[in-house]
Amino acid sequence: MEATTLKYTVIKDKSQYDQYCRQLEELLEGEQNEAVQDEIDLLTLLIEKYDEEHNTFTESDPIALLRSFMKDRGLKSQHLVEVLGVSKGYVSDILNYKKGLSKEVIRKLAEYFKVRQEAFNRYYKLMPSTDTYTGNFGSGNTAKQIHAAKH
Repeated sequence: MEATTLKYTVIKDKSQYDQYCRQLEELLEGEQNEAVQDEIDLLTLLIEKYDEEHNTFTESDPIALLRSFMKDRGLKSQHLVEVLGVSKGYVSDILNYKKGLSKEVIRKLAEYFKVRQEAFNRYYKLMPSTDTYTGNFGSGNTAKQIHAAKH
């Protein structure tokens, strides 16, 4: 009995994983019909299985992962503004660890990059603002008001 050569197999190493990711991107950019959609579904399944087994997303925080995806695809922050439907300032704050990812942004990123939401829905540390320190009182308060609130 002659063995049939399969177009795709279970991913065994990082090189094969990277190759399948590139193939998936090409399929997603091209014209889609039922046969192509089946191929997309199969590649997605194989990639997700490899991700789960090798914890590829736990190695980096969600923003590092996002930056990696952007670099791999040659995307600029303006692309994220369009994909996410948010302001340039919000995208900048996200990429600079000043604001967290909302549920809606996580959903859109996962859909756009064809990964599970869990890839972006993980804890990461935000950077403190570099604005002048005003405590929890806002910039309009006088020293007398701040002193009174503390005592």
